[in-house]
Amino acid sequence: MSNLITASPPTGQVDVRGPRFAAWITTAVLALVLIVAAFSVPAAAVLLAAQAVVFALGAATGPRRSPYGRIYANLVAPRVGPALEVEPVAPLRFAQLVGLIFAVLGVLGFAAGVPVAGAIFAGFALFAAFLNAAFGICLGCKIYPLVSRFKTAPTTPTPTA
Repeated sequence: MSNLITASPPTGQVDVRGPRFAAWITTAVLALVLIVAAFSVPAAAVLLAAQAVVFALGAATGPRRSPYGRIYANLVAPRVGPALEVEPVAPLRFAQLVGLIFAVLGVLGFAAGVPVAGAIFAGFALFAAFLNAAFGICLGCKIYPLVSRFKTAPTTPTPTA
């Protein structure tokens, strides 16, 4: 899935280290959500809602313009040198959408007074973020090719008599 390069990533591609950096921050935030939930469900809901906003921005704008992507680009990337590997942006945006769905379901669980459901959905998102951060396995990216098959292909107009 990734290619070796030495220059800055081309359009539609992103340095693989950026999403992994973002996944580490996401892992920390989601672990904090689960810890806070043990003491204050409303506080956990607010923290998870904030992470949902981050997921939404990542899904809408892509990894380079997401909040954690901007932190990577401004503070980390200048210190680590040029990208050695890149990956496509589209699967990463889809992965952020999947994270958003889990975060929203978690917030709804906390808000509905079912903290176990909130914690389970936050736990699913935490698991996926940790896999990406620690092992470079992006679950959303793995699912993306399957889901992208369902996109409607342009159809040719049928002639009418």
